[in-house]
Amino acid sequence: MSGKRKAGPTAGKQKKGASGKAGESRLRRRVKRTLKWISVSGLVLVLLGVLTFAILYKTTDIPDPNADFQTETSHVYYSDGKTDLGRYATQNRDSIPLSEVPDTLQDSVIAAENRDFWTDKGIDPKGILRAAFSNAQGNDRQGASTITQQYVKILYLSQDQTYTRKVKEAIVSLKLHRQQSKTEILSGYLNTIYFGRGAYGVEAASQAFFDKPAKKLNLRQSVVLASVINNPSRFDPANGKDSRRALKDRYTHVLDSMAETGSISSAQAGKASRKLPKFPKVKGESSYAGQRGHALEMVKRELVRLGFSEEEINGGGLEVTTTLTKKDMDAAEEGVEEARPEGKELHIASASVEPGSGALRGFYGGQDYLDSQINWAVSGGAPGSTFKMFAIAAGLKAGFSLKDTFEGNSPYEFPDGTKIRNLGSGPDGLGTDYGTVDLLEATEDSINTAFVDLTQSLPNQGEDVLSMAKDMGIPRWKRKDTGMDRLRTSPGLVANPQIALGSATVSPINMANGYATVANGGQASEVYLIEKVVDRTGETRYRHKVNTKRALDEDLAADTSYALEKVIEEGSGAKALALGRPAGGKTGTATNGEDEVSSSWFVGFTPQRATAVMMVRGSGNESVEEVLPEYYGGSYPTLMWTAIMDRALDGEEILDLAEPVFVDGDAPDEGHAPYTPPPPPPETKTPEKSKPTTKEPEVGSGKPSKKPSKTTDKPSDKPSDKPSSTDPEPTDTSDPESPPETDPVPPANERKPKPKPLGLREAA
Repeated sequence: MSGKRKAGPTAGKQKKGASGKAGESRLRRRVKRTLKWISVSGLVLVLLGVLTFAILYKTTDIPDPNADFQTETSHVYYSDGKTDLGRYATQNRDSIPLSEVPDTLQDSVIAAENRDFWTDKGIDPKGILRAAFSNAQGNDRQGASTITQQYVKILYLSQDQTYTRKVKEAIVSLKLHRQQSKTEILSGYLNTIYFGRGAYGVEAASQAFFDKPAKKLNLRQSVVLASVINNPSRFDPANGKDSRRALKDRYTHVLDSMAETGSISSAQAGKASRKLPKFPKVKGESSYAGQRGHALEMVKRELVRLGFSEEEINGGGLEVTTTLTKKDMDAAEEGVEEARPEGKELHIASASVEPGSGALRGFYGGQDYLDSQINWAVSGGAPGSTFKMFAIAAGLKAGFSLKDTFEGNSPYEFPDGTKIRNLGSGPDGLGTDYGTVDLLEATEDSINTAFVDLTQSLPNQGEDVLSMAKDMGIPRWKRKDTGMDRLRTSPGLVANPQIALGSATVSPINMANGYATVANGGQASEVYLIEKVVDRTGETRYRHKVNTKRALDEDLAADTSYALEKVIEEGSGAKALALGRPAGGKTGTATNGEDEVSSSWFVGFTPQRATAVMMVRGSGNESVEEVLPEYYGGSYPTLMWTAIMDRALDGEEILDLAEPVFVDGDAPDEGHAPYTPPPPPPETKTPEKSKPTTKEPEVGSGKPSKKPSKTTDKPSDKPSDKPSSTDPEPTDTSDPESPPETDPVPPANERKPKPKPLGLREAA
C-alpha cells in the first residue's frame, strides 16, 4: 500500500515532463511554420517588388526635355472667375550647350545641390530613407533629391509629395543614369531648373538677374544663380533687405562648399564672399505693363505665403481667382489720373476694401510696373492724422464720449520736457491754441494736443490705441525686414504718447481695411486678395473663408462713424462732399525729421467701400511741399478719393451710415467733462453809457464754439451760416487779440478763438 502511494507522484512527474516536452515541440513547429510563411511571403513580396520594378522600368519612358518639358500657364482672374487679369509666362527658357555654361557655374551648382553628383548612381538611398522616416513621423515633407532626381521632377513638373511619385522619380532617375552620361544630365538640368523671376534654365536666369548671356558670368554671379535654386523667392535680392541678407548667407555657404570640393581655392572663396555682385535693373515683360504687373506680383507673393511653390505658380497650370474687380481697378487708376497733381518723384497709391468681407476690390500701386516695381499700395507711408480714428475708437471704448473735452492749447508738455504742438504758428510760434475742445471738434479740426491728451488719459495710454488698431485691421510691427512689402507689418508702430499722430509706416490697403471695420459696424475682417485656387487636375487647392470678429461695439462704431462724417460735413475733408453720398473720412498729413510734409492722405468709407489714398515722394519720406502747390490731406488726396469712389460706386444704391448713439460711459480720467458755458453776467439797474463791447469773432472758422451738455441727445448743430468753402485749411493772416478791458474775464475753461493759420499740419 505504501509502495503504491510512493509510485503515484513519481509517475505524475514523468507524465508532466513528457507533456512539457510535447508542448515545447508544438511551439517550435508553430514558430517554424510562421517563419516559413514569413520567408515565403517575404520572398513573394520581393519577387513582386522586383517584377513591379521591372515592369515599371520597362514601361516608363524618359521625358525629352526639349519636347516634353512644357510648363502649363497659370491664369489669374478677377473676382468673377472668368475675366482675365493676367497670366504667368508659359516658360522663359533658352537651351544652350554645356560648353557655353562657365565652369564656375557648373561647379557652384554641383557644390550647392549635389556634391557627389559625379560619382552617385542617380539616387540617394540614405536620403530617401531619411525623408521617408521624417515624413512618416508627420514632419514637413522632405525631399532626398540628387541633381538627377531634381531633373526628373522638373521634366514631369509634379510637386506631389506622394510615395508613388517618389518611386516613379527614382525609377526614371536610375534609368536616366544608365542611358545618359553625367554631362548630358547636367546639361539638361541646367537648362530646365527654375531660378525665379519666371526664368527656367541658366541662360534665361542670367538675363533675368544680370542682363547678360550665361557664358559671360563671372564667379560671383555664378554663385548667386547656384544659390537661388534652393528657394527662388527667399533668395531673390529684389524682394528686400531680408531676402538679400538670406542670399548672402546662402552665397557664402556655396563658396565654402566649392572650396571644400576643390573647385576653387580658399583664398578665392574668401575674396568672393566679401560682397554680392551688383544687380542691374532689368526691364520686365510687357505683359506686366501698367497696374497689371503690380497685381500679378502681389498675387504671387500671396500664393507663396499660402504654400504654393514658385515653380507651380509659374508653370503648374493653376487657375487663380482673386478678389479684385475690373470696375474697382479701373476706378482706382482713372480716379487717380483725373485728380493727380504733377510732381517730381511723386508716388500716389490707393486701395479699396469691401466692408464685411475684407476683400481687396481695387488698388493703384503707383507708376507703371515696368518703370518701378514698388507697389506703394503695399509699401505705404506715415498715415498722419488718419490714424486718429483708432484713438477715437479706443477713447469711446474706454468710456469717453464725443462730448467729453480735451486740451486743445499748444504745446502739450510732458513731464520730461517733451512738447507736442498743434500745427500753425500761433501767437508765440508754438502752434495754434484751441482751448478746451470736445472730441468731435478735435476730430474735425485734427487738433494734435487734444489727441495726445486723449491718449494719455486712456487706462493703458498708447497701448490701448495700438490694440484697437490691431483689432480693427492694422498689423503690428513684426520687427523683421520685409523690404517694401508691408502688407502684414507696420514698421515703427509702437505704443507711445504720439501714436495717434501717425508717424509709423502703414500700407493704404491696411488703412482702408481699418476704416472698413467702422463701416461694418465694428466687425473686423482680415484683408485678403485670393478667393480660390484650382490646380490643373481640377482640384480646389485653396478657398478663402471669411471670418469676422467684433473689434468695437456697434454703438461705439456708430459714434466713431459720426465723428468721421463730421470731418467731411464740417471739417477738413469737405471736398469729399462732392461724392453725393453719406460718407465718413479723415484727412492726414505727416512730417519727416526736417519738419517737412512727407505724406498726405485721405481715408474714407461708405457702407459698400472703404478707400485710402496716399501721396509720398522719393523714398517715401521726402518733402512733398517742394513739388506741390497744396499738400494737405484735404486737397489732392480727397479729390482723388472722391473720383475713385464715384466710379467704383456708380450704379450702386445710396445707403445711409449708422445713426450716432452718443454713448456716454464712465470716463477713465477726470477733467474731461463736457464744456458748460458760463452764466451770463448779472444785469445792472443803471448800465453805463459807454461804447458797447463785442467779443472778437473766431478768425477763419465762421462758427461759434459749441459745447453740448450731457442732458442733450446729441451735440447742438452748428449754425447754417457757416462758410461753404471747400478749402479745409483757410489762411489766417493775423493773430487773435486780447479782448477789450470792458469785457468780462472768461472762466479758465472757456474756449479761446480758433484760428486756422496757414501751415496747419495734421501730424507732428
